[in-house]
Formats: sequence, structure tokens, C-alpha cells
Amino acid sequence: METINEPLIRLASFAGVLALMAGLETLAPRRRPGAPRGWRWANNLALVAVDSLCVRLLFPLAGVGFALLAQERGWGLLHLVSVPGWLAFAVSFVLLDLVIWGQHVAFHRTPALWRLHRMHHADPDIDASTGLRFHPLEIIVSMLVKFAAVAALGAPPAAVLAFEVALNATSMFNHANLRLPAGLDAALRAVIVTPDMHRVHHSVDPAETHSNFGFNLSIWDRLFATYRAQPALGHEGMAIGLPIFREPGELRLDRLLTQPFREPAAAGAAPSGTAPSGTAPSKTIG
Repeated sequence: METINEPLIRLASFAGVLALMAGLETLAPRRRPGAPRGWRWANNLALVAVDSLCVRLLFPLAGVGFALLAQERGWGLLHLVSVPGWLAFAVSFVLLDLVIWGQHVAFHRTPALWRLHRMHHADPDIDASTGLRFHPLEIIVSMLVKFAAVAALGAPPAAVLAFEVALNATSMFNHANLRLPAGLDAALRAVIVTPDMHRVHHSVDPAETHSNFGFNLSIWDRLFATYRAQPALGHEGMAIGLPIFREPGELRLDRLLTQPFREPAAAGAAPSGTAPSGTAPSKTIG
């Protein structure tokens, strides 16, 4: 694999999926937007530019480049055992997805990490642009976790590229304000996270915020008992976001970047029902 192709592949996938989701959201919206879409998208996409610049400056190799380095040095379990290429690809893809799921749980349950991640949850609406709205410091932590996973596994570069492209695409898809037919949603969520499944995770209710952590494969939430099928108040009735950072000015890029350093935060573990600071009291789930 030529690493020179990686930026082109990633950019083409990003632009194509974003344009597709934007069009589908317009044709079949699930919820009525509560904030001006243009203003939110402009700032969320500006944040993507800041994130991308930080990654390129701090991690010149990126994920695929690091996988190539690991391959050259013989790092990782898959370089110590003899397995077919297709199996190494499949195992790496699935285990990288599990690592990202676990990382997401850690961002909810660790106070310092929640400070970074709550900016993603503070979006007062949820659509494809929310799937790109992550603080640069969270992106940096995520890259370090991914590097560690790639080195430990010895993941093939092709698998890392496929996983990163899929993760970016599914994040935009499952955050989309998109109404899917019930039968299609049920069939898809048996394998991947759908918009209705992930939207529950963006509920203001802590019991729902701390559920459905998956971005790509849906199996992990079922396996680790963090799956919640539907929000208690329904998708049209549920409140999105956090009770803090709801002023219109909080949509500005400069305010987004400073959110981790404003307002107290404490981690809340989903099993205990304790919510992070900045979330509403839990409602009774019927």
C-alpha cells in the first residue's frame, strides 16, 4: 500500500459521505432542527479543520504510517504468529473497533476525559456534523490509543486504513438526522450502529447518555450490557445535549475549544446511574 494514497482515500470518503448524509437529512429528517443548521455546520466543520491540522502536526505518520512502521519493525501479536492476510485484516478491524468502544466508555467514566468528550455531547442538535465534532485534545488522546492498539496487534496497514475510513463514515451516518424505515433500521442495527440507536446516546437523560457507546459495530453494547433500544421519550420528544453550554454563543468555534476548561466535571458510571456534572437528573425509564 502506498501511503501517498491515504489522504486522497480519506478525503474522498469524508466528502462523499458528508454530502450524502446532508442530502438524506434534508429529504428524510428524523427530528426538527432546533438551531440554525448553517451556523452549527460552519463551526463544526471549522473544528474538523483544527483537528486535522493538529493531527498532521503532531502525528505525521498517522494511523496507516504507524502501521507501516510497526510492520517494518515486526511489532505486534500478528507479526509473531503466522495467519492468512485476510484473517489478520478481519481480526484487526474487529479488535480496533472494540478498542474504540472501550475508549468511548473511558471518556464517559473518567472526569478528565469527560471534560474533553462532553463538548461532543453539548451539541444542542444531532446530525452528520455532530459526528465530526470532537475536541482536538480528545483527538490527540484517541490517536495515542489507536497507535498503542496498532502496535500491540501488529495490524496490517490496509486494515488500519479501512477501519479509519469506516469509522469516519459510520460516525457521520449514525449521527445523521435521518429517518430510516423501521425494518431497515432493525436489520442494520443487528450489525452496525444506526442513527436511531446512537441518537439515544445523545439524550440529556444520563441513563441514556451512558448507553449505546458504539460508533461502528453494534455488538459491543449488546455484549457488555450497555445497549438501550429506544429513548424513553421517543426520538421526537427526547432532549438532545447537556443542560450546560446551551447558549447560542456556545456554538462558536472559540467557545467550543474552551468548553473543557469551563464548568466543573465529574465522571458518571452508567451502571451506578451517577451522571457527570453537566447532565440532568435521571428520569424513570418505563
